[in-house]
Amino acid sequence: MNTLLPILQALETELHHPGVPCTRQRLDHLLHPDFHEVGRSGAAYSRETVLGYLAGVTTPPAVVSDRFSVAVLVPGVALLTYRSVASGGHPSDPALYTLRSSVWQQTAAGWQLRYHQGTPAATDTAA
Repeated sequence: MNTLLPILQALETELHHPGVPCTRQRLDHLLHPDFHEVGRSGAAYSRETVLGYLAGVTTPPAVVSDRFSVAVLVPGVALLTYRSVASGGHPSDPALYTLRSSVWQQTAAGWQLRYHQGTPAATDTAA
């Protein structure tokens, strides 16, 4: 499991566009065919909606993620949890803290994101 955390953390943060936007082809590879998401807002998003949104992001968002942890649920399925902090881009904008959970599934194509959820969090909440 110690070797799994850096692998899934790298894949997850790749979706955050750390300096280089993901291509639609790369996103298609990272997101499982049955992927869906419940966002920080509580809204549900389909795979196609998330693909379209992420493929359209051209500048890295002001997001810092930390407190990553992984738990193997069954062989080939892992739960990745972490906290993200997003700034609004302006110094007076409040930081938005979010607790995040991602279910990753190992497939013939490699590790793919099957489900993601973001939950608003207090600033001092530990993930």
